[in-house]
Amino acid sequence: MRRYFFHLFSSIMCLLVSSGMTYAATITVGKDRPIQSINKAIQMAQDGDSILVEAGYYDEGNIRVDKKLAIIGINKPVIDGKKKTEPFSIRSPYVLIQGFVIKSSGHSAMNDIAGVKIYNTHHVTVKDNVLEDNFFGIYAQNSKHCQFINNKLQAYGKAEQLIGNGIHGWKSDSLTIQGNIIKGHRDGIYLEFVTHTQVENNLSDSNLRYGLHFMFSHDNSYIHNTFRANGAGVAVMYTNRVTMKHNVFEENWGDAAYGLLLKDISDSEITNNRFDRNTTAIFMEGSNRCHLEHNEFMGNGWALKVQASCMDNTFFHNNFFQNTFDVATNGSLSLNTFKKNYWDKYEGYDIDRDGVGDIPYRPVSLFSMLVERYPTAMILFRSFMVTLFDRTERLIPSLTPESLKDDQPLMKSVKV
Repeated sequence: MRRYFFHLFSSIMCLLVSSGMTYAATITVGKDRPIQSINKAIQMAQDGDSILVEAGYYDEGNIRVDKKLAIIGINKPVIDGKKKTEPFSIRSPYVLIQGFVIKSSGHSAMNDIAGVKIYNTHHVTVKDNVLEDNFFGIYAQNSKHCQFINNKLQAYGKAEQLIGNGIHGWKSDSLTIQGNIIKGHRDGIYLEFVTHTQVENNLSDSNLRYGLHFMFSHDNSYIHNTFRANGAGVAVMYTNRVTMKHNVFEENWGDAAYGLLLKDISDSEITNNRFDRNTTAIFMEGSNRCHLEHNEFMGNGWALKVQASCMDNTFFHNNFFQNTFDVATNGSLSLNTFKKNYWDKYEGYDIDRDGVGDIPYRPVSLFSMLVERYPTAMILFRSFMVTLFDRTERLIPSLTPESLKDDQPLMKSVKV
């Protein structure tokens, strides 16, 4: 108990420091207290007060927070929207929502109702909450400097149109999304017109569409996240200058499932990631000047699909293990650079023993070019004729891109 109140005091002090305010009073809400309603406590409170909510069940409709308050649950009180209302609507800066079970928000095809929705404000922190069976989980609309930390979000949507996103940012700046577990939503995390945002140490698992989805969101980073068993892992679209490091993309299977989809992005860094058992680890279209280094591709259907519309991308010091196809493309010309990668299918030699193969490796097979044009040809995979054609093509290239090759393939894998 002493440890709990220490963390409680620390949370309040952090909000105090960030807002530059002095907390004037503490109001306690509980079923056996004089004040039994959170809404009533908010009406009574002044800017800078803190509200402590004791364990219990609170069915209050919409709780509108329009003052600078710390609202903290003790032993996980339950806030129930009963499928009708938005449990928390935040319309003031310098608000803390911590320690609640927030469940069963309303659902609307016209309005993006959320368990916690932040409207046109700044410096809001939502942490250590459980958000269950809400339409959207946490939603930041036109807001800045908000933090979403250590929340657990679970939804039970059966179809994409019937469920919203776990953590949703729209037209916002400088968000911190850290340490959350997100399951069962449409997209685990969705960012549209969001800038200077950090997504770190989250688990996005079993969401219907993407684990993480960027649209028109520049100068962001996502680091040390795991994207597992989603409809697709991560989609970064129409975006520049994204840093993607130390993430795990695994078990994203399906006809159009990717570990990472890069569409019309540029000047981004993709390093030290692991792509394990995805239909396609990375699909790139219209993407330019991206640097991919020290990534590991293991057990994927396709490790890389690099479309002919991609230019000036560099692939250095990556490992390719046990992928059905290492690289596929839809064109005869490659304007990207592959250098010093490890390919487990490489059959060359290293006479001078400098750790670099003496002959180039061509990662695009003739059969992968055929499958790109005629997907049903996959039925011939591992047949003797396909093996014969591929080996002939490697000796005398005719259909595969001449310029798509690694002139310095490594003989041993690199440490990722």
